[in-house]
Amino acid sequence: MTASASATLPVLHGVSVVVTGASRGIGRAVAVALAAAGAQPFLISRSASDLARVATEIGGGAVAVPCDVTNTDDVAQAVQTICEHRADGPSILVNNAGVFPLGPIERTDPARFEQTLQANLLAPFRFLHAFVPLMRAAGHGHVITIGSVADRSIFSGNGAYSASKFGARALHEVLREELRGSGVRATLIAPSATDTPIWDPIDPDNTPGFPPRAAMLRPEDVADAVLWAVTRRAHVNVDELRISRA
Repeated sequence: MTASASATLPVLHGVSVVVTGASRGIGRAVAVALAAAGAQPFLISRSASDLARVATEIGGGAVAVPCDVTNTDDVAQAVQTICEHRADGPSILVNNAGVFPLGPIERTDPARFEQTLQANLLAPFRFLHAFVPLMRAAGHGHVITIGSVADRSIFSGNGAYSASKFGARALHEVLREELRGSGVRATLIAPSATDTPIWDPIDPDNTPGFPPRAAMLRPEDVADAVLWAVTRRAHVNVDELRISRA
């Protein structure tokens, strides 16, 4: 391939990316943005029909991989499916899937608290456990953790969510230390409130204490941050990127 021909290729041409929670919101926006930059996305979410629709919209070899990220067997099957397509695993992993329960600690069902940790903390760990060794073996790769303003700031009613997001930030920071010098990068992208369907049950426009949806970030804003982080030069690691509405 000539230099002029290679210069016309998309910046992420040939790069494989796994995006969890890809059927809607931030995950969908990230998958669309990275696919537009040339990547082949593997889309993970519980809803097979929603994933199939997103994969069709994206095109370009997008692969729908239905998976409940809180189910160990589902995650193992998803990892196997991805590795059947790409034996060396993904070049980029975007751990985005999560849940957002609200309520005072004393009124939080212990089962709901455990489910939150499963979705927001244990699921990212499972994908890291599966794919980081493959990235190390390849000598390159990039792990993106979608965090939250609530992984540093405390809000009343956020007991389960904050606990999971503080844990996810700690997991990212340990991973970053462990990956130094390996060629594998790790970035925490932590947005403030973002207008996604996760807010639908809460109705923030009519619930005191929450920003109106018009004052929130858009999913595409977070996707832009992810794209920026993964397209820095190979020797540059964006350790943490916090974004908010201007």
